Amino acid sequence: MQTLRTMHWDRRLRMTLIAAALAGSSLMAIGCRPQPRADQPLQLWTLQLAPKFNTYMDAVMTAWTSDHPDAPVRWTDLPWGSVERKLLAAVFARTAPDVVNLNPPFAANLASKGGLTDLTPLLPEGAADRYLPSVWRAARDPHAGQIAVPWYLTVRLNLVNQGLLQQAGLKQPPQRWKDVPAFARAIRETTGRYALFVTVVPDDSAELLESLVQMGVTLLDGRQRAAFATPEGRRAFAFWVDLYRQGLLPREVVSQGQSRAVELYQSGALALLAKGPEFLRSIQTNAPQVAAATRAHPPLTGADGTANVALMTLAVPRQSARPREALALALFLTNGPNQARFVQEAPVLPSSLEALAEVRAQLEAASPEGSQQAQLREARLLSLATLERARVLVPSSPGIKRLQSIIYTQLQRAMLGQISSDQAVEQAALEWNRYAEARWPEH
Repeated sequence: MQTLRTMHWDRRLRMTLIAAALAGSSLMAIGCRPQPRADQPLQLWTLQLAPKFNTYMDAVMTAWTSDHPDAPVRWTDLPWGSVERKLLAAVFARTAPDVVNLNPPFAANLASKGGLTDLTPLLPEGAADRYLPSVWRAARDPHAGQIAVPWYLTVRLNLVNQGLLQQAGLKQPPQRWKDVPAFARAIRETTGRYALFVTVVPDDSAELLESLVQMGVTLLDGRQRAAFATPEGRRAFAFWVDLYRQGLLPREVVSQGQSRAVELYQSGALALLAKGPEFLRSIQTNAPQVAAATRAHPPLTGADGTANVALMTLAVPRQSARPREALALALFLTNGPNQARFVQEAPVLPSSLEALAEVRAQLEAASPEGSQQAQLREARLLSLATLERARVLVPSSPGIKRLQSIIYTQLQRAMLGQISSDQAVEQAALEWNRYAEARWPEH
């Protein structure tokens, strides 16, 4: 399974389907529930779990059916790149599933069109108390209500090549973004290598967008208009532009994605790699010498120490004829025992507080065999500690991927010397507001 990475969509088809969904007849298709049929199973769509997790999912579905014989489930697993296209097509055709696995941005996008059920009146008492509060809030839309239930999570750590730090005479990597320029300069001048790689390829990682929030930048206001053309926004844009122009970032950050960061780190050319703890396995396999020099450190943050968490959720489309049963299925999949079992097999963290406590207890009691297992255990414990100060940093607003594309494109132009960093801020705000005014016109 690939872990919560950015999905690459067929934009032309997506916009065609969205346009159709916005037509009058399609709005009725989104909002109207068909009459339930007792002989039809609940339809569950997930993202790229098959075939690796077939045994787990089959066991969970068997347990569900044993407790709910009148609500059998038909499980469909979809590739990462097809879920948005298929779901929009299903909504248009009034064949949407009962429960679907979504990331927050697409959930917010669908909710903005009336496509998801507000679960608030259907939730059992105390349901919210079962989950990590920050991710429960991230599954709530200010206008559409509680649009999803949190499922699994990932956090990035800093995997650091301690050998390069020693060559540079450094004891620790930076913990705050403000300390990165001095760190990057020390690494570059003493080792000839680079400190970090953060891409500005528009459809790749959101790490840079998240860093803007950590630097105190508000991306959007309550009207969905640009809120980043501020002193904080200009400082944050200048931060990245200056790093690039001073030669402290690899040239490829403007043209290649995070996969290039992995290549550079595994070749020993990068001091710091922002990845989840399970990625240590790949480094141990592909670059054992680099792995031996690697230690997990907390992720970079802003002044308040808030880290980012990436989230997957389960939502109930408005078209589900059995929303109460669909919600019960979502709560069953995300309960403590089921999440605790899932994270034993998948390189993720649970959103359930019960499962988090169980995973932490197991790790603390574990006696790893060998240095590689000890390295993994240390990193996993650090990821659990990081969750305590993590939240979803980038707002789950409809069009957030468009905003990322606009900001990254203008940053690219500034990095390459075509415009100044201040001009990049103003141009990005202007371009976003044109889009926002067309999508959310003032009344």
